[in-house]
Amino acid sequence: MFGFTRPSDSADSGEQTAYPKARTDEQWREVLSPQEYQVLRLAGTERAYTGEHTGNHEVGVYSCRACGTELFRSEQKFDSHCGWPSFYSALAGDRVEEIEDRSFGSVRTEVRCAACGSHMGHVFAGEGYDTPTDLRYCINSISMRFEPAAPEA
Repeated sequence: MFGFTRPSDSADSGEQTAYPKARTDEQWREVLSPQEYQVLRLAGTERAYTGEHTGNHEVGVYSCRACGTELFRSEQKFDSHCGWPSFYSALAGDRVEEIEDRSFGSVRTEVRCAACGSHMGHVFAGEGYDTPTDLRYCINSISMRFEPAAPEA
């Protein structure tokens, strides 16, 4: 159920990380709930079809729950029917970090927030979805906050 990579490894050892919004493991535990910490800092995965953003079709922006960095827009969200919110593109290429993940006996690409190193989910290519990029950013709802767009006057 949970991955094995750990974004906070360098913070645990007392070393300074390369992330601009880095915190120590203790600081993350103070600001995140146990469930948020499990996914964002220990690279866990929430259960399919249980996340608050899976069926959300409102217009707005999805930000990293840990640090507030804007990562995805609703215009790039699509229904992949995989059980987690799916996007075909990140807000900007430098907002997310993609890292090879060899846990669970397969090769996947982990997606982390480039500002704080928190685990978001994984990105998959070549699955045949009718999207402009043929990518599926499969993101845990608990890793994001949603900010609806301001109503037009």
